[in-house]
Amino acid sequence: MSSKTLLLSLFGYKSWADDELLALLAEVENDVTDEQLVAILETINHAHVVDRIFMSNIQKRTHGYRDTGTSSTPKLAELSEAIIETDRWYLRYVEQVEPEELAETINFSFTDGASGQMSREEMLAHVITHGGYHRGEVGRMVTQLSKPSSPDTFMGYLHQAEPARRASM
Repeated sequence: MSSKTLLLSLFGYKSWADDELLALLAEVENDVTDEQLVAILETINHAHVVDRIFMSNIQKRTHGYRDTGTSSTPKLAELSEAIIETDRWYLRYVEQVEPEELAETINFSFTDGASGQMSREEMLAHVITHGGYHRGEVGRMVTQLSKPSSPDTFMGYLHQAEPARRASM
């Protein structure tokens, strides 16, 4: 399997897992306290902002963020739209990027102004792992509220996306 094929599968998984989490949060949004909802939304917003920062880095553009969050926490509906749009961008990008572009090392600036350097492939891997970490964090918050968590495993995504993988041998 090529790294591009793997990245396509991983970004399909990320989009699926984000959709599942956002759907769950829409269901429980009115069942949690304002404080609990803000904590959840701040966590998801942070992951989204980092996705946007690395979207800019991958394109060799200045991101304009001074922090990995925002001054105010967006409402769930607004944040959901932005996450879906960003996930679609990553899927299109990974579909179109050439393998040699993935290997290119790019210099960029972190939100604190410090310099960084990563290949596009490393940046894409960071987006996947960082998002998974924070979806897990939100999943834990949700289950502590006695609410069900959303499915969030790569294997679960693969079996849903490609049911033949569950066929008996």
